[in-house]
Amino acid sequence: MALTGLFSLALLPGLAAAQVSATDPVAAPAPPPRSAPSALPVVRTVPEARDIAWAGGTMRLEVDATDTVRRILRVRQTIPVAGSGPLTLLFPEWLPGKHAPRGEIEKLAGLAFTADGKPLAWDRDPLDVYAFHLSVPAGTKEIVATFQFLAPTASNQGRIILTDSLLNLQFPSVSLYPAGYYTRRLPIQASVKLPDEWKAATALRGTHSGSTVTYEATDYDTLVDSPIFAGRYSRTIELAPDVNLNVFADNPEELQATPEQIAIHRKMVAQAVALFGARHYDHYDFLLSISDTLGGIGLEHHRESENGVDPGYFTRWDAAIGDRDLLAHEFTHSWNGKYRRPELLWTPDFATPMQDDLLWLYEGQTQFWGYVLSARSGMLSKEETLDNLAAIAARLDNTKGRQWRPLDDTTHDPIVAARRPKGWSSWQRSEDYYNEGLMIWLEADAIIRRETNGTKSLDDFASAFFGMNDRDWGVLTYGRQDIVDTLNSVVAYGWDAFLRERIDRTTQEVTKAGITLGGYRLVYGPARNRAVAATEATGKYVDQSFGVGMVVGNDGLVQTVVWDSPAFKAGFAIGHRIVAVNGVEYSADLWRSALRATAEKRAPLSLIVKQDKRYSTISLDYSGGLRYPRLEKQGEGESSLDRLLMERTSEAPVG
Repeated sequence: MALTGLFSLALLPGLAAAQVSATDPVAAPAPPPRSAPSALPVVRTVPEARDIAWAGGTMRLEVDATDTVRRILRVRQTIPVAGSGPLTLLFPEWLPGKHAPRGEIEKLAGLAFTADGKPLAWDRDPLDVYAFHLSVPAGTKEIVATFQFLAPTASNQGRIILTDSLLNLQFPSVSLYPAGYYTRRLPIQASVKLPDEWKAATALRGTHSGSTVTYEATDYDTLVDSPIFAGRYSRTIELAPDVNLNVFADNPEELQATPEQIAIHRKMVAQAVALFGARHYDHYDFLLSISDTLGGIGLEHHRESENGVDPGYFTRWDAAIGDRDLLAHEFTHSWNGKYRRPELLWTPDFATPMQDDLLWLYEGQTQFWGYVLSARSGMLSKEETLDNLAAIAARLDNTKGRQWRPLDDTTHDPIVAARRPKGWSSWQRSEDYYNEGLMIWLEADAIIRRETNGTKSLDDFASAFFGMNDRDWGVLTYGRQDIVDTLNSVVAYGWDAFLRERIDRTTQEVTKAGITLGGYRLVYGPARNRAVAATEATGKYVDQSFGVGMVVGNDGLVQTVVWDSPAFKAGFAIGHRIVAVNGVEYSADLWRSALRATAEKRAPLSLIVKQDKRYSTISLDYSGGLRYPRLEKQGEGESSLDRLLMERTSEAPVG
């Protein structure tokens, strides 16, 4: 029987294989085995921090900050040693207040070591690139490290810290420390050489010799927590016997605070002390730069804070709404974040990873008190504060990412995202623990007032949780249960469930119970409130994230698109540039007018858009008009939110 063709081969697979093999003169070779290495053990050679004293003696740190043209900081650090053998020196990596590994080691250059004047070889640790290994020769008394910190010369290299008239020196950028020790056990003394006729301010106290300031010996932990502002133009204003406001600016005109403005700042300090009771500093220094050349900043420290704002803080006070809660926020951190600190966020050195836990109290309640203290002191008017709360609540309602990402997960965002820009921030979420934390604590205050018939408030929590051990500026850690227990000591309530529902679980919208229980409601209308108008003016954009779902620059550049908004559904993305609106060249006023008209004329907007080199037309089907948030009072008389924002009358300092 003869079987041919595909049919016969299918019926007799064995025969088919034989026939193929017979007709194929070269059989396919078997593939070679794939290489598969085995993992080598990970050998960590950086010593773990121990709570023991450094036996070598006091380190000496010398920083030359006079090269303002090339912006090079030159460093010489002398490290006494008590014996020979291995020594590991670390550049700070995990920085307090930044909640992430943000040490700028890429800007360290020219590193060299000597032992009693002789060159000493070093190796960088392959697992921890912030660590440098050395071998100390026998008989060596001290190691000298020299290097440069190459401060940014342009903003695309990082935050500008040195200009021809201003300096923001942060000691983690210009120092090393021995591994294997709690940093509070490492003694050090720093000196800084400044350009001629410059003045400096810091929580450290020092003596001047020409242009060099030599600061008091302290521990390395305190040194890192004591940055310097310096500059050509400055003034110091006493806000309390133990509190100074040190102002630095690009020009002397920006230093001209009025007596009324100074009185407001003094009142802010008094209101904070009245709120918390005990003070957790021996003295406190606000460092404030008013500049459009030095990079902006808001960073907390125990006995000082770094604050950087744009020009006009004093000279255009009415327009500076966005900056006027900054000092109150950072001052609050002396109590909340520096003295009381989450137990998983505190670390013994700057190499141990931080666990960004409980930031909804650390930052969220600080955000809350920043606005409350600003209102109580007059840094912000009551109306400006209410407008800020309205804008915060409205923006958080646009955070569609709450559907998949609970608030607690955003506390990891400083590590996850490193504060880099996001394309779809409303869906990805960012560090919402700041403002959503504020809204949660606003609700907690309203609940306490309701449950106690107005006899207690979140003020009582603040004094109980933060106001102990006057003048203690150490660190007292806490966990979530400590928060719950203190809340229950103020008034018994289901606080554990309250926090879990708002922090640990996904939600459809931000809680606004603090607003409604406080006697107001969030409403929208075509008129801008003060806070939004100020941010639009400063940012040079039109913020309609509350309506069509976009923030568009005055130049037409789309800066934000809210996830699942009308703008999103029409096809907009960050980076689009609106060229024309209904056939007319784009302007901010035209854009507002066109959006306003959609409330009456139900016709899509025709927008010519440029993306990269391509032009297209987008039809935007939207009929909501201009929408801006505000808080509308409900009922008559003083509400609990009104009372929250009133100044405290007991301003007498403790001690």
